[in-house]
Amino acid sequence: MCGIAGSLGPAAPDAHRIETALASLGRRGPDADGHRVLGLGANGQQAALLHTRLSIIDLDPRANQPFERDGLVLTYNGEIYNYLELKAELESLGHRFETTSDTEVLLAAWRQWGPDALDRMEGMWAFAIADQRAGTLTLCRDRFGEKPLYLWPKDGTLYFASEVKALAALAGARPAANHTQILRYLTLGYKSLYKSGDSFFEGVFELPPSTYLTLTSPALHRPEFYWQLKHIPRPMTAADALEGARERLFRSVELRLRADVPVAFCLSGGVDSATLAAIASKKLGADIHCFSIIDSDERYDESANIQTMIEALGCPHHVTHTSTDGFFERMDDLVAYHDAPVATISYYVHSFLSEAIHDAGYKVAVSGSGADELYTGYYDHYSMWLAQMWRRAQIDPTVDFETLMADWKGGFGAHVQNPLLQDPMTFVRDPDQRGHITLDQDLFESLLARPFHEDFEETEFTKELLRNRMMNELFAEAIPVILHEDDRNSMRWSVENRSPFLDRELAEFLFHVPSEYLIGEGFAKWLLRQSGDGLVPDAVRLDKRKRGFNASINSLVDRNDPDTRDRLLADGPIFDLIDRGRFEKFLEDDMATNSLSKFLFSFISARIFLDQQTNEGQ
Repeated sequence: MCGIAGSLGPAAPDAHRIETALASLGRRGPDADGHRVLGLGANGQQAALLHTRLSIIDLDPRANQPFERDGLVLTYNGEIYNYLELKAELESLGHRFETTSDTEVLLAAWRQWGPDALDRMEGMWAFAIADQRAGTLTLCRDRFGEKPLYLWPKDGTLYFASEVKALAALAGARPAANHTQILRYLTLGYKSLYKSGDSFFEGVFELPPSTYLTLTSPALHRPEFYWQLKHIPRPMTAADALEGARERLFRSVELRLRADVPVAFCLSGGVDSATLAAIASKKLGADIHCFSIIDSDERYDESANIQTMIEALGCPHHVTHTSTDGFFERMDDLVAYHDAPVATISYYVHSFLSEAIHDAGYKVAVSGSGADELYTGYYDHYSMWLAQMWRRAQIDPTVDFETLMADWKGGFGAHVQNPLLQDPMTFVRDPDQRGHITLDQDLFESLLARPFHEDFEETEFTKELLRNRMMNELFAEAIPVILHEDDRNSMRWSVENRSPFLDRELAEFLFHVPSEYLIGEGFAKWLLRQSGDGLVPDAVRLDKRKRGFNASINSLVDRNDPDTRDRLLADGPIFDLIDRGRFEKFLEDDMATNSLSKFLFSFISARIFLDQQTNEGQ
């Protein structure tokens, strides 16, 4: 895990800009840094490649980057988890290696197979490869977008980097804040942020996941997809579905334990992180250390489940508690590092875990990101599944829909807070309704200083209602935001985050499984819960309440404190977008509902972001 940056254009950035960019990426890679400037092709283009290293595999300086081999120069952020298998195959083809790193394997694979190497790789990555023979620069990003790669075409030069601050350092200028993106965030929430292709900065965008872009000049063209997840149900039994899902999950965890440094596990009270930790400890015999965060609000207090898991695992455990102390100062730091508003309260809370993991001396952490989107973890998933099963019941008398409804009412349905999803037939009546996602959008728009409205829209990945919702979350809504927050929170503390659920073979298999097997006996994520049978205590494995890292806004912000209110209502560029008088009245609400609590956090986060951009520009 590292930081990368670079440029392609008629001239490379000067030494000062390169040095400043490397310094800006220092937290991503505190163990080493370097750069190369190369002439590229016959048209006089120059490529600059920068790298800061967090040493995880082959800690020796021989594996530092930029790494050169056979006319190729690489700067790379991430891990190729199956590098040992690839290395053995390449050695059989005549390649010889001087390091034990995955970096050298990646470069040899690219020389051997070119872009076809991407189909053979399992991992997370963002990389730039300069091919001095061909005169090309190739930029690439992993399948799910775990590793970031920002692009900024400016004044005839293309800049690229892991973070926007490094783009600004290389370019010697800072891009302007994108007010439209902020308005989306405030009125539609975080699920709107990746639908337009915009970022929080004008003219800056991310290379899409699962794509690569080969350039001979700064002129951009459409990147090429090397992988796309498809929903193709295949005939199989419930036993086949469980065996296939379990086998692939176990293999994914095994691959993601590969490191030359110790590995920590993030542990909430939910089944996702509990299953990963149990597989690693009980099935694979790994020596793990778990880290948890506890909130005082009863709705988010997961201490009972966490304690049950720790007793079952018998592993060292570190607990951090949420607090209102230092909230604004911590938010200032996080927003500055994220180069964006912090998306949700969950990721403010998650930042404490990354800090604790770093302070305990760990460089690698494993998290449960992606389980909800792959296995059906959200309340609307269950409701959409019910709608599909209701339609089947109309033509198949073996489908006992009354029992399925009773299962929902005695399980997930008992915990639903969203008023639209409290009706289990909502998607039977209207399969196209998405008001549960845009809850209180009208209220939030009424707080704006000027009119703004965008409809919430979905991409059609497949015709099936449930699977299309899941794929939108995977590629256009939830996962892109989650991975941005995971990356920034962990890199702020020089910790590599790994997500075993975001595994190609696991994802492809789960999207071959008939949807009827995804939910069972009143349980969402049924295949995941079954995969943990015998490893995860039933008190956790069969807990129907949806859990995760979270906190109440009232645990973090004391709105009765005069200094806090003064801070929230002080002059600032946020009030070019929000009407101050209406917002002051909004502060009197009790924030008992999730949507209002989320909006207050979004306001604070956006306010800090805009204040920082204004201060940077002065």
